[in-house]
Amino acid sequence: PPAGASPGALSPFDRRLKRKQKNWAALQAEPAKCDYLREEVGGRIADRVFDITRTFPLALDVGSGRGYIAQHLTKETVEKLIQVDVAENALKNAVETEIPTVRVVADEEFLPFKEDTFDLVVSSLSRYSAIPSAVALLCALQIHHVLKPDGVFIGAMFGGDTLYELRCSLQLAELEREGGFSPHVSPFTAVADLGHLLARAGFNTLTVDTDEIQVNYPGLFEVMEDLQGKYILCMGESNCSWNRKPLLHRETMLAAAAIYREMYGNSDGSVPATFQIYYMIGWKYHESQAKPAPRGSATVSFGDLAKIEGLISRGKK
Repeated sequence: PPAGASPGALSPFDRRLKRKQKNWAALQAEPAKCDYLREEVGGRIADRVFDITRTFPLALDVGSGRGYIAQHLTKETVEKLIQVDVAENALKNAVETEIPTVRVVADEEFLPFKEDTFDLVVSSLSRYSAIPSAVALLCALQIHHVLKPDGVFIGAMFGGDTLYELRCSLQLAELEREGGFSPHVSPFTAVADLGHLLARAGFNTLTVDTDEIQVNYPGLFEVMEDLQGKYILCMGESNCSWNRKPLLHRETMLAAAAIYREMYGNSDGSVPATFQIYYMIGWKYHESQAKPAPRGSATVSFGDLAKIEGLISRGKK
């Protein structure tokens, strides 16, 4: 941030820390053990790309990481791919695919490409997936800017209910033991805001749907260990808010573990951790796209629908 300016006034995140986190995560051993969530979501993104019956000459993967979407795509669907990530270590360790690929180190909020460049933009659980509306809008505007007219954006992001069991347990424990609480997981965008964000960025023909992936653990400490070593740090998604709290007291952790098991525990003694995923599809406007009929041009009223059953019955007789 500029000298004399409050960091939180410009961004809710320490962006330099975020880059360090993602670079550190990319160097961890046995990445397959901690990447299966991103690979699963990347495959579901690729399925949505395959649903569009066209070939994309040039595609962009924003926040590509090690190439979780690219490994599921084919050269018959995407002829050339550019992968962008803020962490150079992630790009160095990217999975090789059959698609000709160029890798670029860049911030997702400031894409270094000209307007109307790409036929397709994809993004799976990128950094902008866990940020407040103002910054999410900036990222969406960047993506819309680099898309060609009639180009499509297909993305996935963590939903607002992600890790709600963990967050609630930690908050209740901190309130009880310390008289207040601090965020320990980065905030997430609400689904109610997502459609508005994409529309404000200029996208049309929007589709937004949600899904949940639930993983069971022996207890809270195993959840925290797995998040530290796998989902959160290996995805570079650990909390980097300016107001983050660096440590949790032992008494608070023990209280949180008891609350977690009491409130959310399964009958077999395990506890669940829920990852909510939002999937979104948006198109950049082109005059060839289908348009809604003018207001008032309908020739059939919704009130006539009540008559259909009677017409069908008379037809059978």
